Amino acid sequence: MIDTYRHKGLRRKLADEVKAKGIRDERIIQAIVAIPRHFFLDSSFVEFAYQDKPFPIGAGQTISQPYTVAFQTELLEIKKGDKVLEIGTGSGYQACVLLELGARVFSIERQHSLYLKTKKLLPEMGYNPRLFYGDGYKGLPTFAPFDKILITAAAPAAPPDLLKQMKVGGYMVVPVGAGGTQIMMRITKLENEKYTYEEFGHFRFVPMLGNKE
Repeated sequence: MIDTYRHKGLRRKLADEVKAKGIRDERIIQAIVAIPRHFFLDSSFVEFAYQDKPFPIGAGQTISQPYTVAFQTELLEIKKGDKVLEIGTGSGYQACVLLELGARVFSIERQHSLYLKTKKLLPEMGYNPRLFYGDGYKGLPTFAPFDKILITAAAPAAPPDLLKQMKVGGYMVVPVGAGGTQIMMRITKLENEKYTYEEFGHFRFVPMLGNKE
């Protein structure tokens, strides 16, 4: 894995572009500068790694647009030491952003090939989230509750099992919708199993997969 001065310069340019689109948390901007995004893409896409675009990573999945990663992360309002459940590890890029912000990351991937690839790659890069192969709809009840839950795929609604795994006062950020576009939602868990729902515009995500035995 080679990270050149050119790559670093392209990352700074990408970070400036994401900042210009409205991301205000400087920690997220610095995470984009720090993480070599080209390590997550097949070699044929290396030249495109620092464009603010999603790209395919195999198994019908994508690495999200950096702005979208930054947007979801900012909505979570990560504090150092937060215990975060990520649904949809994918390439692992989002997990690395969360780790750069000081979160403790637990991440579930439904596609076995991506799980194996990411489990090998991230430690080689110096990142060590807790990675799991399983059904994101079920979450990780053994490790609950979580301060924050991030869903990186389109869900028809907030999964009930995941709502139960949130701490009181915690956030879930999830793109909700079964069609071609989804509404980004932030759900806050209140006392007595009550929730508030906020909407933050339209995005496009691949569908969340379930039904893993």
